Amino acid sequence: MHHQWLLLAACFWVIFMFMVASRFITLTFKDPDVYSAKQELLFLTAVPEDAARSPGETHFPEELKPTGKKMLVQPLVYMQRLELIRNVCREEALRSLSHTAVSKFVLDRIFVCDKHKILFCQTPKVGNTQWKKVLIVLNGAFPSIEEIPENVVHDHEKNGLPRLSSFSDAEIQQRLKTYFKFFIVRDPFERLISAFKDKFVHNPRFEPWYRHEIAPGIIRKYRRNRTETRGIQFEDFVRYLGDPNHRWLDLQFGDHIIHWVTYVELCAPCEIRYSVIGHHETLEEDAPYILKEAGIDHLVSYPPIPPGITAYNRTKVEHYFLGIGKRDIRRLYARFEGDFKLFGYQKPDFLLN
Repeated sequence: MHHQWLLLAACFWVIFMFMVASRFITLTFKDPDVYSAKQELLFLTAVPEDAARSPGETHFPEELKPTGKKMLVQPLVYMQRLELIRNVCREEALRSLSHTAVSKFVLDRIFVCDKHKILFCQTPKVGNTQWKKVLIVLNGAFPSIEEIPENVVHDHEKNGLPRLSSFSDAEIQQRLKTYFKFFIVRDPFERLISAFKDKFVHNPRFEPWYRHEIAPGIIRKYRRNRTETRGIQFEDFVRYLGDPNHRWLDLQFGDHIIHWVTYVELCAPCEIRYSVIGHHETLEEDAPYILKEAGIDHLVSYPPIPPGITAYNRTKVEHYFLGIGKRDIRRLYARFEGDFKLFGYQKPDFLLN
């Protein structure tokens, strides 16, 4: 009888160790681009200093300063980011790439929190779902981030997030002049890769129009090998985005293009004087800073960020552009050059050769 109990205890121990090991493996191999609510239970993790030194794996902007085991953004950096924008906006040679009208398209991208006098410009594929949750709580639609149903976050009839375009001209101007304003940016090419994967490969929100309407439209216009029968490839996407005459397709696609148009077209950074610009690559430091500057850090916290989710992956970017013609990549860069220069992102190494 004693031996039977020992055997039973040993079996339970083996099962327990197997469950722990399985959980570890699951967390280790998560796709960094699949940043969903199910991953939000992971906690903020410091980025090791040696991770930034691994060639070909991760990249941090020069503004990151090493301090012990963690890379910290210094407060001066936020002023430098705004000063860089002002300087680039003054460059006449880049005017067509850095300036845009504050149209209804732009005003539709800006969400309003009147209670705390905050404006947030949405830049898709840069963790915007989490910021929308923050504003939803601040507006009082839900008492906490954890209680917001996922299907409500992007439902603008239920989430309690008014757009700036819903106000009168006088109300719009008053808010633009007096409210705290911010948005988040990310390396432009990595953002395009994320948009391509999210909308044309994984499509986790079950939006069929990307695969069945938008993808065929891009393929018909930009696929060079007409005998190729596979679904949309990243190469097709690059040709579409780099085409100077892309706008005729954009009009057909409507507001769906917000997932890949430039930050300039989305948020008009040369026309609207923003209070803070956050960077996806330094979001662990930027998110608390933004909440503090907006005066709401005592009311709400930014949801936990899964480890490694914000690190720039140069290897992934180079892999996606491998085999794509230099002419097509140069045309793509020419369109997004304003975003690269306004926000201090370096021109990709594979375009320097």
